[in-house]
Parts: sequence; C-alpha cells; structure tokens
Amino acid sequence: MAIRRIIEVPDPLLRQKSTPVESVDDDLRALIADMFETMYEAPGIGLAAIQVGVPKRVLVIDLQEPAEEDGEPARDPRVFVNPEILQSSDQEVPYTEGCLSVPDQYAEVDRPDRIRARWLDENGGQHEEDIEGMLATCLQHEMDHLEGVLFIDHLSRLKREMILKKLAKQRKDRTLAAA
Repeated sequence: MAIRRIIEVPDPLLRQKSTPVESVDDDLRALIADMFETMYEAPGIGLAAIQVGVPKRVLVIDLQEPAEEDGEPARDPRVFVNPEILQSSDQEVPYTEGCLSVPDQYAEVDRPDRIRARWLDENGGQHEEDIEGMLATCLQHEMDHLEGVLFIDHLSRLKREMILKKLAKQRKDRTLAAA
C-alpha cells in the first residue's frame, strides 16, 4: 500500500471522464488499497481514482466515526467499481460539501436525498441498493468525479469563482511561506 498524490484543481485530469473497469483483479485491489490509505491520510470520507491520477470508474468511501473508547476511528470501508445511479428521488437536500481536490473549500450543494445504485465490489460481486443520507450524498459527489465534474460545478458562477480565487490565494501564500 502507498499514499498517492491527490491532484487538485485546476489539473485538467480532473475534467476527464473515467473509463469503465474491465476486470476486477489484483492490480485493481492494489489501487483500491492505495486509495483507502490516501483518503485516510488526507483525511477524507471519499476518493475517486481520477483524484489520484487514474481515470478508471472506481471510488472508495468510508463515513468513519471516531471510536469512543480508544480514539481509533471505526472503519466502514466501501468500494464502488463501475457505479451507476438507477433512480434518484425528486426531493433534494442541501449538504455542505468539500473535496480533497479543492482543498479547504466548502459550499452547500443540493442533491437528491435518496438514490438506487448498482456497482461491483473489490471482488467483482454485484450490488444494488437503495441509499440515503450522507452515503447517498457522498456517492453522488464521488460519481461526479467519474464524469469530470467537481462539486463547485453545482454552484453559481460567482460562488465558484470566489472559491477558486481563495484556493489560488492559499497556494500563493503557501509558496511564499515555503520560500
């Protein structure tokens, strides 16, 4: 397992549409292990393969909560290979989203509160499930990455430009501080 570099906006790779996974094999499982390690280190709750430079339709999610006794997070890793949304509810709910590829920036995004999804797991097993709440929001966010869409694309042009300006200023400040 290895921690991979997370690519950030404005890297054009983030706008690339990911290709379907042809076979679930040891190479894919190694990528998935790296993705979990990278996501936990960041820390984040979801990561699409494109965010580590691999344009394949695979993503990982873990809505972990800190354990109460020992302080170690309770893990609930979920793998989605070639995920697809079969149905979405008409009702949308707002959620404040962030993204490891748009670091330290957050904005409220409206998404369907319930979805029906189908995907393969890390062993090639097929799943179909009704999903709601935070997992539904996170899955939709990560699936957007597979289409080259970022959460900021769901915002007004003005809000998106403000976030990108803040991000550019943070990068400039970090560069100056490192010099």
